[in-house]
Amino acid sequence: MIFDIIRNGFSMDTVLNLLARVFVVFCTLPVHEYAHALIATKLGDDTPRLKGRLTLAPLAHIDLIGALMIFLVGFGYAKPVPVNPRRFKNPKAGMALTAFAGPFSNVLMAVIFMLLCNIASIVFDNSGVMFAGVAYSFFFFAAQINVSLAVFNLIPIPPLDGSRILNLIIPSKYYFKIMQYERYIILAVFALIFFGILDGPLTFVSNLIMRFIVFIAGLPFGLIN
Repeated sequence: MIFDIIRNGFSMDTVLNLLARVFVVFCTLPVHEYAHALIATKLGDDTPRLKGRLTLAPLAHIDLIGALMIFLVGFGYAKPVPVNPRRFKNPKAGMALTAFAGPFSNVLMAVIFMLLCNIASIVFDNSGVMFAGVAYSFFFFAAQINVSLAVFNLIPIPPLDGSRILNLIIPSKYYFKIMQYERYIILAVFALIFFGILDGPLTFVSNLIMRFIVFIAGLPFGLIN
């Protein structure tokens, strides 16, 4: 994103994309982390609440490097929510459900933003206001970024959410062996993203999901028309 601005300068689309990323960092990343905290709490672990993470307050969740990545490459993260798996009746299932809650919240928000896109188009187009295109683009970019965040966080490597889900599939001894190299693995992934090596696969999957969301969000409006 920032590199595109440096190369191509500002345009209406780049400004709206930038504003959408600011909105995502301060408004939807906290929802992602709150979803983790809420599900963990519902499953019997009060660690997130005791650590002050059962909140939608942005400053409780924002990680500076993770937020910067959203502006640079479109993928990023917030501060991980602390969870104690021993407080779950089924630790593996509890961790997997808690992990899945974050990306699921991103997909749900993407659907909501696409619904707002369609509502904006109908309301403002019918009233003849030029604001329709601006509102549509903003909500579309917000939906797109949320889908990218969901896909990125579902990569099955530590410390991303996908690794907690992977623990349901592979034996614990192999999972904890992988976890020993968590810091090095995530640095390698960041390097692959920064140099554009992972950008293609992540974008491909994100686009597939985005097309499906666009289709689902358009169904109610097709019935109206």
